Formats: sequence, structure tokens, C-alpha cells
Amino acid sequence: MWSRRPSIPAGVRSALGLPNTERVLAAALLTDGGWAVATRTELITTDGSADVVVRHVWSDVDRASFDPAHAAITVRWVDQQAPLRLRLADATRSRLARVVRERVEWSVVLAEEVPLPGDRTARVAVRRDVDGTLFSQVLAGAGVDLDAPDVGPVVDAAEQRVRAAAGMAW
Repeated sequence: MWSRRPSIPAGVRSALGLPNTERVLAAALLTDGGWAVATRTELITTDGSADVVVRHVWSDVDRASFDPAHAAITVRWVDQQAPLRLRLADATRSRLARVVRERVEWSVVLAEEVPLPGDRTARVAVRRDVDGTLFSQVLAGAGVDLDAPDVGPVVDAAEQRVRAAAGMAW
């Protein structure tokens, strides 16, 4: 019987350095010869020689999107690093796009877009860490200074609201 799932080469699997308790949920061969691997706890990419290039836990992901026309997943990070663009060699043979979405959604417990003066925004969220611990996260939109006197109190109040809604102490 033919499998639609790609098999991760042994050298790549070894380079990932996954503990025995970690399970690969999805993997995809990339057009550059590297691999993208989604586990329960993180997103990992390798280059063509199986060296790990990117390794991030799911709560580091701000957003991810899939462009089926180009078989590409774009991952945006909470720390504003340059987006990661994963070009899949064959999107029909991998569940990677769906698993990335599921894992990011799993990590976001609550989120609120916060309107700010000057038609700007910030976002506050309660996220779930790898071990299930909840924590709050504040993401500033373009041109937002979280320490500005007209911004800080508004964002703090929103953070307090989402934390309270999740049953977390302030």
C-alpha cells in the first residue's frame, strides 16, 4: 500500500535530536532539499545537509498561513524575526500545513486585538507553553511603543482582562 506521508530520512531524524517521548506529527520535504517537521512541541526545519536551521516552540509562532497555489507555508514569529517561508516539494503528500495550524491554535488560549490611539493596534494573548503552562503575551503592532503613556495603560488593562478570563492571576 502506498503512503501519502513522506518518510523522514534517518539522517534528518537523527539531526533533529528528538527525545524518545517526542512524536513527529507531520513532515514535508522542502524544495531546497531540507525538511520541515512539526512535533507536538515545536516546528523544526533542516537544510539539505540535515543541519537544523530553525527550531521554535509553538508559542513562538505569531501566525502562519498556507498558500496552496505555491505550496508554501509562511510563519511569522512573535519576536518580529523575518518570516519563515517553507516551500513544500509536494503539498499533497504532507499534512504539515494543517498540523501547523492546529498546533498554533492549540497554543493560543485567548487573544484580543487592542485598538490604540493613532489607528494602531496591539494584541494580547494567553498562550499555552510546551508543558501546558499558561502565560500572557503582548505583541505590539507597527509603530507601537508599549511604554508610551497613552498605550501602556490600555494594553495593561487588556492583558489583565484576558488573564482574568483564562483564570490567571494578574
